[in-house]
Amino acid sequence: MTSNGMGESARAEAGLVWFRRDLRCDDHAALHHALADCRRVWCVFVLDTTIIEPLLQCKRDAHPDEMPTDRRIDFILASLSELDSALRKMGGGLLVFHNDPRESIPALAEALGVDAVYANRDYEPVPIERDAVIEARLREAGRAFYSFKDQVVFERDEILTRSGKPYVVFTPYRNAWLKKLTPDDLARYRIAPASGQLCAPPAGIACDVPDLATLGFAPSNLDQLELPAGMSGAHAMFDDFLGRMGDYAVQRNFPAMNGPSHLSVHLRFGTISVRALARAAHGRSLERGGEGAAAWLNELIWRDFFFMVLEHHPWLAQGRAFRAQYDAIRWETGTKADTWFAAWCEGRTGYPFIDAGMRQLVQTGYMHNRLRMVTASFLVKNLGIDWRRGERFFAEHLNDFDFAANNGGWQWVASTGCDAQPWFRVFNPVTQSRQYDPHGRFIKRYVPELDLLSARAIHAPWLTPAALAEAGLMLGRDYPHPIIDDTEARARSLERFKAVKGGGRSHV
Repeated sequence: MTSNGMGESARAEAGLVWFRRDLRCDDHAALHHALADCRRVWCVFVLDTTIIEPLLQCKRDAHPDEMPTDRRIDFILASLSELDSALRKMGGGLLVFHNDPRESIPALAEALGVDAVYANRDYEPVPIERDAVIEARLREAGRAFYSFKDQVVFERDEILTRSGKPYVVFTPYRNAWLKKLTPDDLARYRIAPASGQLCAPPAGIACDVPDLATLGFAPSNLDQLELPAGMSGAHAMFDDFLGRMGDYAVQRNFPAMNGPSHLSVHLRFGTISVRALARAAHGRSLERGGEGAAAWLNELIWRDFFFMVLEHHPWLAQGRAFRAQYDAIRWETGTKADTWFAAWCEGRTGYPFIDAGMRQLVQTGYMHNRLRMVTASFLVKNLGIDWRRGERFFAEHLNDFDFAANNGGWQWVASTGCDAQPWFRVFNPVTQSRQYDPHGRFIKRYVPELDLLSARAIHAPWLTPAALAEAGLMLGRDYPHPIIDDTEARARSLERFKAVKGGGRSHV
């Protein structure tokens, strides 16, 4: 079922709220409706073994001599602890399980004797299939499953073209999004449980938030990064960004500046409501000098757009290009491609701006949005390596990894997706470096071996041998030679795309 609950006329005895990508207890659609429908409400989160176990195995295979780490697991556990504490202050608490939710959710609903399970909707194919299985099992037992829109502002078929089809171009989608928007779409869901309505975890089946070791992970460096977890972390970061939002349109492009909101990981795990963010951005965008807020709201609309694209084209999760003809591109393969790919992953390409971005990603789990575009373009358009390899690498390392946005972004850069950049557009890594890190401050932060180079020399060290000598640096010893010639690489890229370009046909 996908209704909005049972309503006042059909008040149930008990319900179970299943938290997923929504680790907060304020402005929460499923929790709001469960409290409106039920006299008693329990809350649960499941650390899904069908996700965690393959992740663990992948990390063990890559580094067999190391205890695996994952910042996202650290972030989730810290956010769960805060959520549990907040629910306990409201009279409830959080049941936490580590298993397959297809088994644990129906079993828990049976053990608690609830009438219905409440959850906020997911839009990826695997979770959709999982929810269908759980709904069927609940229905067999005489229980309901209610799901709600919560992680986006508009979903599914809420915004369609005049012909009733999903948009595949962003700008008209954005215009329709803004035209459709009303205060009700951004209204806050009130969470106000009556005394005794939220139930504490029963002693016989209570499960606490596990520690990292129980899950098989070692601590990551999350506590060393400026990334506070949980609801409190999200609101602290949002409060900080509100004072900078007006400058976002300009400062967002410069990775050495504190321009972005850094809230993407909080949006990914739902420690703050997208409605709260969009409400603030939309309100400020209407004010005089609201260009910064409008630019940031535009990013939130892109997020809705990619969710919508994925839901209407679920085969994207199978690794297919949105534009079918680009599945025929002959990408670089073999030893040379593998060597280039390893250099890209490790920040050893010899292009300082690219290397700084890749090192930032590996060291922190975050990459500035400008660098996401430039490093992705370098892999696909300069090195000629299949965008799917880069997509998987980002998926492994990004704290804010979200399939819809990651896939949409990579296909946009690779010119294989909907409303993608033209196939003949290739970011010049040196030009991008000079334009968006003019003083080399970002480069020096993550490529410290170039710290002594001047702002003029640091963007392309191989062009300034005198500056290298003055700094006591030698290419090939202290920093790599460029692994490719940018001009030649661009020519090869254009030929690669010319060979398959056509009428822009999609898989639909």
